[in-house]
Amino acid sequence: MADFLVIVESPAKAKTIERYLGKKYKVRASLGHLRDLPRSQMGVDVENNYEPRYITIRGKGPILQDLKKEAKKAKKVFLAADPDREGEAIAWHLATALGIDQTSDCRVVFNEITKDAIKESFKHPRKIDMDLVDAQQARRILDRLVGYSISPLLWKKVKKGLSAGRVQSVALRLVIDRENEIKSFEPEEYWSITGEFEKAKKKFEAQFYGNTKEKVKLHNEADVKAVMASMSGKDFTVNRVVKKERKRNPSPSFTTSSLQQEAARKLNFRAKKTMMLAQQLYEGISVGKEGITGLITYMRTDSTRISDTAKKDTMDFIVENYGEEYVTQKAPAKQSAKSQDAHEAVRPTSVMRTPESMKSILSRDLHRLYKLIWDRFVASQMSSAVLDTVMAELQNGDAVFRANGSQVKFAGFMKLYIEGTDDQKEEKDNILPEMVEGDIVKAVDVLPNQHFTQPPPRFTEARLVRALEELGIGRPSTYAPTLDTIQKRGYATLDAKRFIPTELGEIVHQLVLEFFPDILNIEFTAKMEHDLDTVEDGEIEWRTIIDAFYKKFEKNVEVAENEMEKVQIKDEPVGEDCELCGSPMVYKLGRYGKFMACSNFPECRNTKAIVKHIGVTCPTCKEGEIVERKSKKRRIFYGCERYPECEFVSWDKPIERPCPKCDKLLVEKKVKKGVQINCTNCDYKEEVQ
Repeated sequence: MADFLVIVESPAKAKTIERYLGKKYKVRASLGHLRDLPRSQMGVDVENNYEPRYITIRGKGPILQDLKKEAKKAKKVFLAADPDREGEAIAWHLATALGIDQTSDCRVVFNEITKDAIKESFKHPRKIDMDLVDAQQARRILDRLVGYSISPLLWKKVKKGLSAGRVQSVALRLVIDRENEIKSFEPEEYWSITGEFEKAKKKFEAQFYGNTKEKVKLHNEADVKAVMASMSGKDFTVNRVVKKERKRNPSPSFTTSSLQQEAARKLNFRAKKTMMLAQQLYEGISVGKEGITGLITYMRTDSTRISDTAKKDTMDFIVENYGEEYVTQKAPAKQSAKSQDAHEAVRPTSVMRTPESMKSILSRDLHRLYKLIWDRFVASQMSSAVLDTVMAELQNGDAVFRANGSQVKFAGFMKLYIEGTDDQKEEKDNILPEMVEGDIVKAVDVLPNQHFTQPPPRFTEARLVRALEELGIGRPSTYAPTLDTIQKRGYATLDAKRFIPTELGEIVHQLVLEFFPDILNIEFTAKMEHDLDTVEDGEIEWRTIIDAFYKKFEKNVEVAENEMEKVQIKDEPVGEDCELCGSPMVYKLGRYGKFMACSNFPECRNTKAIVKHIGVTCPTCKEGEIVERKSKKRRIFYGCERYPECEFVSWDKPIERPCPKCDKLLVEKKVKKGVQINCTNCDYKEEVQ
């Protein structure tokens, strides 16, 4: 019989840890929380100092009974839930339910599931940290008070199944504010002049900068004509050459937020998928003779800190595989002022488990995420890249053009990894020909180009996560579920990976804004996050923060109950009849926006998606027209309107004109630079600006 019982959260972790600890330890899983506030009611006694009423979660009774039996047999019980607020709360609930002395050394925490880390953590058990528990309770109770007060109002006044919350309401506000910016945006005209030059048989480009005194903006065609008229001939004089050496530093190891952003940019992963895969890498994967082993450290963190041991091992690896000159000499990056710094950054548990050595063991997506984490971590410990930059000024009359070139002199960390960007620009060498002051270069061509300013881009998941983090809204564990919630509720949809608010989302946002302005006040919500963090530091009692918020909020709820008007979402006539019963078809508002339905519901349940024609005849049947459709995962594709009679489908958007080379179908294909037109039959391609 085992002497000690260890309780963790997941069965995958349980198997790994039991193997590391040996026969004296029995490891069991709680499968997350066993106790929580009831789902069917508020569960918070606001009249009794906000006392929470916890119950055993439905379906978890048998697990709790089994754990009680095992606990009675054991000499000592160790609670080894995740090393964060949520994990501390799970440990506290378990201690309460199992009758374990919370002041005893019953709590064990570890940042990585490796043999050394597990054994070391069991040498230093501690008591349950009630400040961490209270910090989790404060957030849970505050979110319950907000959600269970506003959501029933929305059910009564709008429709069932809606919700509002502290973080999700602000996230929706950001999406709607951005959409309003786009709608009200008025493009402004501006021009540029690009010159193609040649020196020593090497061609290069330079952009119009201004005159000899200052930079000049080209607002319209008249400005351009004035510049073009001021130049004579094709000879330009090099009047200035500036050469500099520039250093580029590596990015720090991943936090939860930066991992979600980079996985979206480089791997096209949704935040929810990134966290699911990261959880698997943390809990353990079967690695040959080592058995099940955790491959990365804990993935919910806002810190970029790295342990001294991990740094030393990584530097040794870099010296051996790249050379001493590739090891960083700079001091570690400072933590953000908002960082709690409770855990290390997300990193591989062993730098020796290279992505190449893990490729045959991991599934494709797990391997891609592991490689991203491993590359970023190792690169963060490598030396800065050194770039040679050149700026040359070319003059003709009073017009001055500037050419900029750069070349990697020493790759440093860039040999392994370069951080992605939202606009997918890549840093490439742009080498200019050797030039000195007084040289004459010839203009091959000088072309003016008209442009118009563009509205701010809609939020991708990566951009929205970054915005929430920068504003201090939410915490690492909340980003993925928040983005998931605003989509599940039908408040926003993803179109081309960008958030667009739905009509329902705008209705809910307007109601919350009118009656609960503090919930949508970004500064107020950020301050609330900070105040909740002070509970974790033991600076303030959690009930004080809840009380200060609830007194005003309760009055807002009362006003909303009396004054919020019922919103009638009227059905709009489509202008066609139902093919099943002959009744008029109407537009209805559903979870994913508008759809067509029979007005004779529930007698007739005919529904149809709103079809968007793109003006292209089907290349297969030559009769139907191509329409835009959406897959079950909300991904846009194109098919014939005569489906199922005609089964033509394409992920890429077809265009009307045929291929000039073989007369077959042309499609628009999204590439990093924008859009490319490709033939579906031959190798014909067109670059689209």
